[in-house]
Amino acid sequence: MNGKICLITGASSGIGKSAALALARMGASIVMAGRDRERTEKARAEVVRESGNDRVEIVLCDLSSQAEIRRMADEFAAGYGKLDVLINNAAIVPATRTVTTEGIETQFAVNHLAYFLLAGLLMDPLKAAAPSRIVNVASGMHFRACLDFGNLQAEKSYKPMAHYSLTKLLNVCFTYELAGRLEGTGVTVNALSPGFTATNLGRDFSPFSRFVMRRMAKKPEKGAATVVYLASSPEVAAMSGGYYHSGKAAKSSAPTYVRENLRRVWEISEKLTGSLKKF
Repeated sequence: MNGKICLITGASSGIGKSAALALARMGASIVMAGRDRERTEKARAEVVRESGNDRVEIVLCDLSSQAEIRRMADEFAAGYGKLDVLINNAAIVPATRTVTTEGIETQFAVNHLAYFLLAGLLMDPLKAAAPSRIVNVASGMHFRACLDFGNLQAEKSYKPMAHYSLTKLLNVCFTYELAGRLEGTGVTVNALSPGFTATNLGRDFSPFSRFVMRRMAKKPEKGAATVVYLASSPEVAAMSGGYYHSGKAAKSSAPTYVRENLRRVWEISEKLTGSLKKF
């Protein structure tokens, strides 16, 4: 990974931070995206210290804001020019339904639309670095989701984990549709399930649920293993449009193989973020 530039969202803790450390140890230049300066700076210092690689920088961005995403993408493109690996990892599970400043349900905005928008805005740097990769962190929870196009933003009801499952289903649908649109560009895109991993995702869970997560979930570095594999392994350099679990190609849920579903997810996402002509 020497000479490669990797941008990782949600990098201040958990899977994102562990992926940053692993890729830094491989010699990559890392850009860690986070919302909170103090936490992200602390994570950066730990990655530099533990990897011995000082080519690690941070960028601050509130991924619930499309204006913030656009600012970050512009700053990255101006500062780096190329991007070898984009890892869309950041996710939240708010206990109650809220909306962003742009009027979009917050979990839907961060967990799905941020993936869609950031990939589109950074397409020129990705193509400039081709062969390059996009890695979308989804979840095995997507198998529990029903693809209800009338409730994508929890308009009817909001149940935190059920809505999280839906956003992860959207990640897989987006990945498959994007793979088709990127054929012949040298940019690949794959999705993955990291498995049940102890992260800050459950910070709004009940004390009992947080206790169960600490006791039963895998360590973040193990959850990040498939992320690192898809970002760096020569074995998957030419693979695109796949879903992976435990470092192996796997089947995703039935709705993700319905062509009409992929088209509708794309069109809705495009409408809510603005037309992205770089795809």
